[in-house]
Amino acid sequence: MAFLLETIRLGIANLRLHKLRSFLTALGIILGVAAVICMVSIGEGSKQEALRQIEQLGARNIIVRSVRPPEVQQQGQERSFVVKYGLKWNDLRIIEENFSDDARIVALKEIGSEVIRGPIKQTSQAYGVDPQLAEVANLRVNRGRYLTDSDNTERAMVCVIGVEVARQFFPLEDPLGNTIRIDEKALRIVGVLEPVGLAGGAGSALVGRDLNLDIHVPIQTARYVFGDSVFRRTSGSFNAAEVHVSELYLTVPERDQVVGLAKRLERVLESRRDGMTDVTMVVPFELLENAERAALRGTLMLMAIAGISLLVGGIGIMNIMLATVTERTREIGIRRALGATRRHIVWQFLVETSVLSLIGGLIGVAIGIGLSLLLGWAVPMLPNMPVLGRFIPADASLPTQLAWWSVIVAMTVAVLTGLIFGLYPARKAARQDPIVALRHD
Repeated sequence: MAFLLETIRLGIANLRLHKLRSFLTALGIILGVAAVICMVSIGEGSKQEALRQIEQLGARNIIVRSVRPPEVQQQGQERSFVVKYGLKWNDLRIIEENFSDDARIVALKEIGSEVIRGPIKQTSQAYGVDPQLAEVANLRVNRGRYLTDSDNTERAMVCVIGVEVARQFFPLEDPLGNTIRIDEKALRIVGVLEPVGLAGGAGSALVGRDLNLDIHVPIQTARYVFGDSVFRRTSGSFNAAEVHVSELYLTVPERDQVVGLAKRLERVLESRRDGMTDVTMVVPFELLENAERAALRGTLMLMAIAGISLLVGGIGIMNIMLATVTERTREIGIRRALGATRRHIVWQFLVETSVLSLIGGLIGVAIGIGLSLLLGWAVPMLPNMPVLGRFIPADASLPTQLAWWSVIVAMTVAVLTGLIFGLYPARKAARQDPIVALRHD
């Protein structure tokens, strides 16, 4: 123990004699460790953001959506007539008969051509929904209330609007209690949804729209008051479509049941139509697994890139220690002449490289953690800067999440780098002939 403590004391003393050189030697380790921690935190933050957006759809959900087939779209552009496609009420009945014991089933029905309030008009993004949709799709009400079973039973003329609808149609008023019209039918607003983070992100592509622009009415109101036909006038052309069920959510009790139930549902849908040209199926759980695998690959790639910095740092340590061996040849000869063994010399140099790596690793950890926290805080503020803000999107963000395992891995690799790359210079110093070393100038 006394030998080890003395060796450590001598190693630290030698490093303190050349502070600048020691710092520059450890710089590669510092930057490498900081890069590993910072890149992993960026990758982890991006992964968690993507997973959060996908989970917003519900990891236990299966979503079936009616889509207009390509050939129907072409015909609709050439002629004005009502095209029929997608899920029918009979499809919904068959699905309920076959899957109601295994899953909760919630239907959505698209309604209306325009949303109107005074002079403001927008293309309708209104849906008749089952009141259970709020729980199934993880929707939360910011103000007021969501639709109830009694609203549905009574075919009430009420609605719940998304936060963007409230902003566009009621910029200076409280929307609660006010009315909004879908085509010629007036609806009283009973609730405003909380902002949904899917807007403009990965999740909006999955559901095909920005959920913040949704208007929800009771599905029985949608079915019996608005009917099944939706008329749209876009770019000078007139389109009409008859779609009974626009979207269907199936929520299963356990995640491990999702994939099997989705395959079973796909077989039922294919048996009732010629292919799947007018419906599409989204399984968020599968997307979640794919996103996790993609995020893992991205994290490994980032760590490999950052690991190159550690490799360069290790080469720098070896290079400086080889120069140090030549510089301290006479000192090595004196120590050998006074009784030091080759093992003592090896330990002295290994202690120096280990201390360099350890100190560099600790500094790198501090810098990496600081950068991770700074980026997550500073990037959203860049659009508000006087000059730079012109070139930065208003919704710019760089989510970061510190992964403590990356700190442990980076520190372990840093110390091992010092030991591995310091071993050759240490052995070279220990193998020197004491007599030749004493004669060295």
